[in-house]
Amino acid sequence: MATTLTHQQSQVDALVAEHGPALLGYVRTLVNDHYLAEDIVQETLIRAWRHSERLFSNEGSVRGWLLTVARNLAIDWLRSAANRHESPAVQDGDADRAEPDHAEAIVATAEVTTLLRRLSTEHRTVLLHTTMAGRTAAETASLLGVPVGTIKSRQHYALNVLRRTRPRPGR
Repeated sequence: MATTLTHQQSQVDALVAEHGPALLGYVRTLVNDHYLAEDIVQETLIRAWRHSERLFSNEGSVRGWLLTVARNLAIDWLRSAANRHESPAVQDGDADRAEPDHAEAIVATAEVTTLLRRLSTEHRTVLLHTTMAGRTAAETASLLGVPVGTIKSRQHYALNVLRRTRPRPGR
């Protein structure tokens, strides 16, 4: 039994070495997604492992069998994606980029607004100029007509208040 598994393993290893790159390239052109293509190739090779006795029985082409199985798996995936109304192709070429969640942005905005309302008008104004508008302490001091030290002090105390009052996960 152990010799059969070792022989079967060596056959599949040889199969991967000989046909793996061509199989991956073929599937990648079908699905237009490298990572999905790797998954499909992996499933194809698992099926080759399960059917190794038939695959290596000298009936037909091994590569033809692998390409057919991979093509069928890719078509199954494309059909299931279409049924879920998802686009199987990446439009902008970045498969790993997460789409921003609009709901999280709304919640974050509400939390920031609540935190800012806890500050005095002077502290809130300084934070809006320095943090949100990206102005320096000197620019903010010039705009508000107060000394730079006052701007730095207000910014320091405002940030301390926010750190103490912000909601913390798990509490």
